[in-house]
Amino acid sequence: MSLVTTPNLADPDGFYAALLAAHRGLSEAESAALDARLVLILANHIGDRAALEAALALARAAGGR
Repeated sequence: MSLVTTPNLADPDGFYAALLAAHRGLSEAESAALDARLVLILANHIGDRAALEAALALARAAGGR
């Protein structure tokens, strides 16, 4: 499975708004925990270890460090 890196959401602005709404009212620690749970839920949904490791590498490289 190759990683899709081009825009692939039907409504990216709507999803971003929903993501921000999910974080609204949370402390920094609660927000980080929500992100961690979301990552694990989506990783389980994807289920392909190679795709997940490619995504980790891409996210790490995009961080500029």
